[in-house]
Amino acid sequence: MGEVKDWRPFVYGGVASITAEFGTFPIDTTKTRLQIQGQKIDQTFSQLRYRGMTDAFVKISREEGLRALYSGIWPAVLRQATYGTIKFGTYYTLKKLANERGLLTNEDGSERVWSNILCAAAAGAISSAIANPTDVLKVRMQVHGKGQHKGLLGCFGEIYKYEGVRGLWRGVGPTAQRAVVIASVELPVYDFCKLQLMNAFGDHVANHFISSFIASLGSAIASTPIDVIRTRLMNQRHVSITMNGVVTAAATPKLYSGSLDCAVQTIRNEGLPALYKGFIPTWVRMGPWNIIFFITYEQLKKY
Repeated sequence: MGEVKDWRPFVYGGVASITAEFGTFPIDTTKTRLQIQGQKIDQTFSQLRYRGMTDAFVKISREEGLRALYSGIWPAVLRQATYGTIKFGTYYTLKKLANERGLLTNEDGSERVWSNILCAAAAGAISSAIANPTDVLKVRMQVHGKGQHKGLLGCFGEIYKYEGVRGLWRGVGPTAQRAVVIASVELPVYDFCKLQLMNAFGDHVANHFISSFIASLGSAIASTPIDVIRTRLMNQRHVSITMNGVVTAAATPKLYSGSLDCAVQTIRNEGLPALYKGFIPTWVRMGPWNIIFFITYEQLKKY
């Protein structure tokens, strides 16, 4: 029975992540569209089509239909089934191991911040690296909206055929970095706030709501610049034309050589504020996402 119980954080984390994803995905689609627009070195996305989150939501709904707001939902669900399951399960498992070895708590019983951060960062990096292909699929399908008729398997096949395995791992560097930042901020802040508010609210929904809202703000501030870079790298194609097994030409230009190059070119061509494109939908989404996730997770823990 003890072994079964050890798997519960993984299962609960996955179920809670998927539930939160369904509830907030349209906001994520507006964020992705905002982050890829205005790239002066990429004529495809050089135009500023949307003025903000609300404008993007209205225009996508009007021009492409409501279904376009959920383009990429299935790779997103698949991502949460892997990323969410591994991240939260690993985090709480590492905390349990640290506690057993006396590394988690101080003499007064309070949890060590550095121990929480290390557990969260390790969990975030491992899970995001494993789930990166699903993230690439999600971004590609969100960007194309109604123009993406291939579906999950079709999109996967196209990337694999024209870009190879490397195409599925595009942007894995900033993806892992972003996950480390979010996990290092979000989970420890949530646990800290929950502990501090325990006397006032107890271990109830009001506590989970306030703690998750505070955690999401810090997470959005810290992670948005990396998220912009990650999204742009994932959306960029580097398709090679081959004849008789020999590469003859590159069908699309490679805009960015890596994370640093993307950051430098983005700032140079669009200004420093460009690194915070999509901040509002990022925060607006993180709030409800975390609230749905943590409340679902806490309720599942009771069973």
